[in-house]
Amino acid sequence: MTEDHLPVGPADENRHLPTRTDGAAAHGLGLHRGGTALALDMQEERRDDDEIDLLAYWRILVKRRRLIASVLAGVVALALLVTLTATPIYRATTVLQLEKDGIQVVQVDGIQPGDDRGGWDPAFLQTQYELLKSRSLAERVANELNLDQAALDRLNDSGWLGRMLALLKPQSKQDAKAMDAAANANAVEELRSAATMIGNSLSIEPVRNSRLVKLNFDSPSAQFSAKVANAIAEGYIASGLERRFGASSYAKTYLEDQLKLTKAKLEDSERKLVQFAQQENLVNTGENGQSLAVQNLTQLNAALAAAQDQRIRAQARWRQASSGAMPADMIGNSNIRVLQQQKGQLLSQYQLKLQTFKPDYPEMQQLKSQIDELDRQVAKEISGVRASVKAEFDAASAQEHMLMGQIAALRTQALDVDGRSIQYNILKREVDTNRQLYDGLLQRYKEVGVAGDVRSNNISIIDRAEVPRWRFKPNLLLNLAIGLLLGAMLGVLAAFLLEFLDDTIKTPDDVEHKLKLPVLGIIPKLGPKENLAEVAADLQSSFSEAYRSVRTALQFATDHGVPKTLLVTSSGPGEGKSTTALALARNLTQLGKRVLLVDADLRKPSLHKTLGLRAESGLSHLLAGGCSFSAAVQQTDDERLHVILAGPLPPNPAELLSGSKLVSLLTIGTERYDHVIIDGPPVLGLADAPILSNAIDGTLLVVNSAKTKIGAAQAALKRLLAARARIVGCLLTKYDARAAGYGYGYGYGGAYSYYTYGDKPRLTKS
Repeated sequence: MTEDHLPVGPADENRHLPTRTDGAAAHGLGLHRGGTALALDMQEERRDDDEIDLLAYWRILVKRRRLIASVLAGVVALALLVTLTATPIYRATTVLQLEKDGIQVVQVDGIQPGDDRGGWDPAFLQTQYELLKSRSLAERVANELNLDQAALDRLNDSGWLGRMLALLKPQSKQDAKAMDAAANANAVEELRSAATMIGNSLSIEPVRNSRLVKLNFDSPSAQFSAKVANAIAEGYIASGLERRFGASSYAKTYLEDQLKLTKAKLEDSERKLVQFAQQENLVNTGENGQSLAVQNLTQLNAALAAAQDQRIRAQARWRQASSGAMPADMIGNSNIRVLQQQKGQLLSQYQLKLQTFKPDYPEMQQLKSQIDELDRQVAKEISGVRASVKAEFDAASAQEHMLMGQIAALRTQALDVDGRSIQYNILKREVDTNRQLYDGLLQRYKEVGVAGDVRSNNISIIDRAEVPRWRFKPNLLLNLAIGLLLGAMLGVLAAFLLEFLDDTIKTPDDVEHKLKLPVLGIIPKLGPKENLAEVAADLQSSFSEAYRSVRTALQFATDHGVPKTLLVTSSGPGEGKSTTALALARNLTQLGKRVLLVDADLRKPSLHKTLGLRAESGLSHLLAGGCSFSAAVQQTDDERLHVILAGPLPPNPAELLSGSKLVSLLTIGTERYDHVIIDGPPVLGLADAPILSNAIDGTLLVVNSAKTKIGAAQAALKRLLAARARIVGCLLTKYDARAAGYGYGYGYGGAYSYYTYGDKPRLTKS
């Protein structure tokens, strides 16, 4: 084998993708087996993601601190702008006391209901709150304050911002006149608008555990707020009194109508009763409703009983007189006792003189004749008494018989009258019922009239509204506090949302968890004023120190140190693989190694621009057999670093890379140089990188921090593992620790940290 031509033989033709059995091959086999378990690793990752990592959240907030600060500043500025440009609102407050019942001067059942429950009544208080917010009360206040459209326009002033916006769209005179005419023609709409404004500006604030309630009214005018708050309280009290008076007035009107109806019914029933009595010739003079015949019969029965009693007594006296025993009362009322006394005196004289004179003595005969005369008078008196008793008995008997006859006649008449009085009694009961109803309604009407004149009030004003001195809103401090809180919340939410939507690999931790690959190094992101060539040339820069750490890590990547052939690739373009290949090559030459750098990106090469070399011949010519190995190799400013550029772009790069000359190239390269570093093309969308990875000892996957998608990196890894690539690890490029949320002076997980070497920070592995 010569240095001018690559050896081509049967064995090489049949061995396009050689199988290696060294340590690198074993390592690649392990990674291939690990690729079969990638799904299980991802499941474990999902389980780990369910755990709350506060430190990770803090890193997200630190990473998105500029976004959070911007959102916070914007919201606070907006709150400040709204506060300063908003129309100031003044609040006036009136305090009312709500009692369920006022002082009962006159208690009338049904007109002034009492509080049966007596204590706390939430339903009553809620009713009063709704009445305070009612449309009728708002219209009443609007009427009392004479709120017209002009007053509403002054109160609804949109401020200087609204006036400036109105200047951009000025109204024509015709439009203004039409609006004024419509406003003047529709007073109902004005009243409704005023009532709506009052209702929207009114708020009810009950005082807890009391019957006090605060009426709050907000408006741009302090005087107007106080005026409306007091007007609402006064209107509410007046409407309550009117409702009470209206209830008694309605009851009075209702009773008047009922009195008229009842009076008409009473007069009609009395008229029917009189007509029927006249028709039936019924006379009823008793209070108990008895007819005249019945009354006469009752009286005659009483007279008959008295006559019978008198007849019995007279009959007993007559029988006594007939038997010779005169009644004592009759004897006492006659001269019999006087005559008997005179007779006794004469008999005493006669007996006395009889002792002296004989009976035929003239004086004795004179006494005898006087005694006889007295006997005759006594007998006459007794006869008269007996005749008087007989007359009394006869008169009593006659009176009894006469009364019995009259009673018999009246009994028949009374029975006839009772038969004709049934309808009369019915009509009379109707008259009595109507009279009772009329009397009851008349009494109720008088009571309602008295209750209607006495108005009791259960609502009282405790504190009248005063003109507020300070505006109620907008509250600058409160709005700024709300802006701070809301801005912080929105900023944090936006940060987490962007972090959730950001599916890129950002930190070495993401590489280990998402790709299951070891991180061989972290290349810091250059500043906006830093030049790549200058930073790479500066051996004391953190950029150069980072690649030296990668070189050190590669020495422990395999059992024989840095792989003889190393492919540097990435999932997509622009991730820093060419820079990484060149930097690693230069760092290996610093160890005294001879290094061959091959630009194997036959589609979009870039090393010729970086090194400033002409790409007249290169890898494409070499693989196509157009030049020798020595002709393809070019020298650089470093005598230990040689390079094979890509050369002219071929139409079929994959076919060139699949040929046996690639293996011959690697064989010659490993014989002449200590290391061969391949700057390969991206993995996704191309077959070049998997072909190269199969033929090379080790593959280094480059991932651009915060740019490479997780899915793209995983897909690239799967393609490399499917091609049986020996992946030695992953390199994270363009890493910004501060942007990733690790702060100043802190790297990944404590494994990487910035320190000062000379005057510039560098990245090293601890």
